[in-house]
Amino acid sequence: MKSKNTNLSDEQIDILFEEGTEAPFSSPLNSEKRSGTYHCANCDNQLFHSSKKYDSGSGWPSFFDVVKGSIETKTDYKLLTPRTEYHCASCGGHQGHLFNDGPNPTGLRFCNNGAVLKFSED
Repeated sequence: MKSKNTNLSDEQIDILFEEGTEAPFSSPLNSEKRSGTYHCANCDNQLFHSSKKYDSGSGWPSFFDVVKGSIETKTDYKLLTPRTEYHCASCGGHQGHLFNDGPNPTGLRFCNNGAVLKFSED
């Protein structure tokens, strides 16, 4: 972890640094439709562009692709089935989980905690 932003909420700290998860359907970014970019709430690293966002029905902001080089993955064994967890490549903050049930062209779903994203309109 490079550094922790001192303006983070308790929920953001739990998600980013303790690998917590926000409640589904709790983030206003779930319904965000404007053109723009999504950044890590801790370090402002650009993670996603709105053109890659879609409504997965999961209750979390979901994307089918990331900004190249913006994330790193590891295997999460917290549940019975191993899952792929991803983190911001810049600060190491936990963002969400990666699934293979997304739309074309990638077939991926980056399921992100909205509380640890900042949206910047184009």
